[in-house]
Amino acid sequence: MTVNASELAAGRAYDILLAGWQAQATGALTASWMLHGRPGVGKTQIVTQLAARIGAQLFDLRLTTIEPQDLRGLPYYDHDTRKTVWYRPEDLPDDPDSPAILFLDELTAASPYLQPTVYGLLQERRVGRHRLPDSVMVIAAGNDVGDGAVAHDMGTALSDRLIHLVVRSDPADWLAGFAVRAGVHPAVTAFIRARPDLLDTTEDALRRGQTIACTPRSWERVSAITAAVPDRTLRNAMVAGTVGAAAAAEYAVVADDIAASLQLDALLAAAPGKRAALYPDTLNGLNALAFALVGAADATRIDAVIDTMAGIRTLDRVRPGEGFDALPLAELCAFGFEMLIDRGLKTGLQDAFLQSESYAAYAAERRATGLD
Repeated sequence: MTVNASELAAGRAYDILLAGWQAQATGALTASWMLHGRPGVGKTQIVTQLAARIGAQLFDLRLTTIEPQDLRGLPYYDHDTRKTVWYRPEDLPDDPDSPAILFLDELTAASPYLQPTVYGLLQERRVGRHRLPDSVMVIAAGNDVGDGAVAHDMGTALSDRLIHLVVRSDPADWLAGFAVRAGVHPAVTAFIRARPDLLDTTEDALRRGQTIACTPRSWERVSAITAAVPDRTLRNAMVAGTVGAAAAAEYAVVADDIAASLQLDALLAAAPGKRAALYPDTLNGLNALAFALVGAADATRIDAVIDTMAGIRTLDRVRPGEGFDALPLAELCAFGFEMLIDRGLKTGLQDAFLQSESYAAYAAERRATGLD
């Protein structure tokens, strides 16, 4: 069956779950939530980031690996009361004073025999006589039958207990909402900005009968490979095994370009008058630099980061005749500052922009050209 709910970028789904938690914390709404989406689209990352944001302990239950008794607990005979009672499993939260998220992952792939036990958790928030505290948010996730993953159709008795959110991949949302915050390697972010169509190729891979597809999760793994494996030949083979040979070949060109041209530490440490010569001279390199600068922004380096970001827009003037006039420097600088300001607001660094002469000059130039 088709899930006839709104399709949402991962960042929007995160915002909705955060609003749901805030409503639950005030007692206005208590509900169970379901994240639908293709494998690797970022469902688990949404829940993990939400738990970190609200300071909740995450209880992650993979429903394909458990039996009904793993949720119900184990019975024992109480001789004093002459009753059978149950030992509650440790995987269920029970502290009423601490926020927690009970994450029921792979719900649509779970055994049908497990579903009646899950019903109580989703609707009545209980298993047997154990009730979840009000401080617990219940979120489920799973793939659908058409996603090429192991999945069962969700019956109405189960679906009616949930608020459904369909998560889709969105390159702009992934770059701005996840990649920078998660520290994804600049080579990966620069590549996806240049080739947003390769963020998620699951549908195309299924149509072609290919085992490997590009997904947000696989590009996160490529990021780790790029940072951890210096040998180019070995690294390229690993990347091909993660996103497929064709995407890996394109990525290798970008990664090699960035490795040869990006000198982040040298740029930030250089005196302003000597910084211009250290900028990358390709669009891939400058894209990677913008993401790297946002990732490097902290209290000790924010001034140098702002100066370096602002310098992107002037490269065609300070290094004439080197091809910078053919690159979208103003657009790239604006894109970088949009991400950088967002990060500054979230990390308490916003005052640095008010005090920066470089940012003031950048803003004045935008106003003069009618862009602000």
